[in-house]
Amino acid sequence: MSNLGFSYKDEVLEIIEGLELSSKTENSILKSRFLSEVLDYEKRKIYTKKYYNIFRFVVTTGSILLPAVLSLGQMDPAKLPKNFGNISYWISWALSLSVTASNGFLQLFSLDKNYFEYAITTEQLKTEGWQYFQLSGKYDEYGSHKDAYRAFCKSIENIKRKQVEKEFSGKGEVKKKKEFDFKKELSQVLPDKYENNMNTQLEDRLKNDKILSLLSGLSDQKDIEENLRSNIMTEVGNVKDTVEEKRNIVGETLAEIVDESVEKRTEKVSTD
Repeated sequence: MSNLGFSYKDEVLEIIEGLELSSKTENSILKSRFLSEVLDYEKRKIYTKKYYNIFRFVVTTGSILLPAVLSLGQMDPAKLPKNFGNISYWISWALSLSVTASNGFLQLFSLDKNYFEYAITTEQLKTEGWQYFQLSGKYDEYGSHKDAYRAFCKSIENIKRKQVEKEFSGKGEVKKKKEFDFKKELSQVLPDKYENNMNTQLEDRLKNDKILSLLSGLSDQKDIEENLRSNIMTEVGNVKDTVEEKRNIVGETLAEIVDESVEKRTEKVSTD
């Protein structure tokens, strides 16, 4: 990979030095900004890829070996060597620790995400460079490298900015979302002769909405009062019925007591 990076550097250096630009400063800017960024992201990609492959290999291999080691413990103990239980325990422990640690390092340092982003950014920069050198793609409209120089620099800075935003997303200050101003956006889209008419219609619509909301609020309040009144009347009727029932029960009980006392007195008088 280092040989490929060195070959790319030599090829691009030769091309940049042969470009006819406004000044030698612009050639130097391409070397120090474009070429250096490509080589830097290429180096980051290779460095991250090495550790990404190592940890992924440990996770995959350990995940395959761990069930195999545990399944050996289900065999007949007579067929297993001595101290196999201790050996299998420590092997399983080492495999589990290796898999967990490797997976943790992958997540902690975001190796998979960084590797993919570095690789994509590197290829984007290279593609942008070759399109500029060949005056193809988005630079097909320009007649010379001198005319396309500013557009190329802008594209390189955009790629770099997007990569930085991805790399540090969520780690900087969070900007507040800009509130949407409907009137301002409307005034930019509509002609001036329609703007006043549209604003008048919007104000009338808002007034009508407020009136409707008030009327609906009043109607809702009336409904609530009617419901409360009906509920109160229902409860009062229930109380009256309950009191009437209790009164009837008490009257019947008193009548029975009086009848019993009269019968007892009559029996006593007749006996005497």
